[in-house]
Amino acid sequence: MHQVLLLHDSHPIPAATFITASSALGVLRTISFFYKETEKLARFRGKRELELEPAMAAEMGGGVWRRYAPHNMMILVQLSYTFMYFITEAAFNRGLNPYVYVTYRHLLVTVLLWPLAYYHEKKLRPKMTWLLFLEIFVLSLLGVSLTLNMYFASLKYTSPTFVTSVVNTVASITFVIAIALRMEIVDVKSARGLAKIAGTVVSFAGVTTMTLYKGAAFASPWNAPIHIQGSNAVHDSWLKGAFLAVASCICWSIWYILQASSVKRYPAELSLTAWMATIGGIQSLAFTLFLQHKKEDWLIGFGLKFWCIIYSGIACSGFTVFAQLWCTEKKGPVFVTMFNPLSTIMVAILAYFIFGENLYVGSIIGGVVVIAGLYMLLWGKEKDQEYNASGEEQVANLDCEKQSKIRGASSAKNGSEQEAKTTR
Repeated sequence: MHQVLLLHDSHPIPAATFITASSALGVLRTISFFYKETEKLARFRGKRELELEPAMAAEMGGGVWRRYAPHNMMILVQLSYTFMYFITEAAFNRGLNPYVYVTYRHLLVTVLLWPLAYYHEKKLRPKMTWLLFLEIFVLSLLGVSLTLNMYFASLKYTSPTFVTSVVNTVASITFVIAIALRMEIVDVKSARGLAKIAGTVVSFAGVTTMTLYKGAAFASPWNAPIHIQGSNAVHDSWLKGAFLAVASCICWSIWYILQASSVKRYPAELSLTAWMATIGGIQSLAFTLFLQHKKEDWLIGFGLKFWCIIYSGIACSGFTVFAQLWCTEKKGPVFVTMFNPLSTIMVAILAYFIFGENLYVGSIIGGVVVIAGLYMLLWGKEKDQEYNASGEEQVANLDCEKQSKIRGASSAKNGSEQEAKTTR
C-alpha cells in the first residue's frame, strides 16, 4: 500500500510526488542562492573595477607619457628656441653685443646648474680625467663658444626666419661628415641610400638659395600686435651673416657627432651640461675680451638686455642642452635634428603675424626646400635603421640555429660514446 498524506482535507497527495516537489524546491532554492551570490560577486567586482579605474588610467597615462617623453621634450626645446630668437633680436637692436650676450648667458648657466648637478648626480658622475676634460673642452668650443658666437652674430646681420631655416641643414652636414669619417655607409643601389643622398643635395640647394638670393619682401598685411624696433631694417651685411650661419651649422654638426659618443663615457647629462657651460663661458669670455674693449659693451642694466640673458641662460643653455643630451641618449642624434623644422615654422608664423616682420621670397623658397631635403634624409635614415635591425635579427636567428645544431651533434656524440661504453 502506498502511503498518503492529507493536506487540509484536500485530495490525497502521494508521498513520492511530495518528495519530487521537495527536491524541485531545493533545486530552486539552490539556484536562487547561487544567483544572489553571483549578484554579490558582480557588485563586488564592479566596485573593485571602479576603484582600480583611476589607478589603471594613471598607469596608462604614465606609460603614454614615458613613451612620448622624448617627443614632448623636443617640442618644448623648439618652443624655447622660438621665443629666444625674437627676444635676442630685440635686445641686439637695442645695443646688446652678441659676444657679450653669449658670455653672460653661459656664465649664468654655470652658476645655476652646478649646485643641481653636484647633488643630483653624485653617484652617476664619473671621475674626471685629463683625457675626458680635453674632450669636454672641444665639445664646449664646438657646441658653445665658437658655434653660438657665430650663430648670434649671423642673427644680428640677417633675421630669425633665415637662421632657423639654415639650422635645418645640420642633419645633412652631419650626414656628410659621418660619411667622410666612415661612420656612415651608404648603399647607392637601395632606395634608402638614394633618399639620403638626394635629401642632402636638396638641403644644400635650399641653403644656397637662401644665402645667395634674398628676393622681394612680403610685408605683413596688418599692424603687428607686438613690434620689435629695427626688425624690418635692411641689413647691409646679409651675405656675411649667411656665411656665419652656415659656419656655425658645420661646427654644430661636428658637435652632434662628438657628443653622441661623449654621453656614453660621461653619462651624467646635467653635469656634462654644466661642464660645457663653464668651459664654453670661459672660452667666450677670453674671445670677447680680445674683441670688445669698451666698458659700455659689458654694462647691460636691468631692462630687456638683462631679461634676454636670464631667459636664454635658463631656457636655452640650461634646459635645452640637457634635454638634447637626454634625447640623444634615448633616441640618437638623428631624432634630435628632425625636430628643427618645427622651430622654423613657428618662427615664420610669429614673425609675420605677431611681430609684423617681412618675409623674403628667398627665405621662403629655400626654407621649404631645406625642410623637404631634411625629411628625405631622415626617411632614408629610418629605413636604414630598420634594415640593420632586421639584419641583426636574422644573424641572431642563424646563431641560435647553429647553437642548437652544435648542441644536437654534441648530445648525439655523447650518447654514442655512452652506448659504446655500455657495450664494452
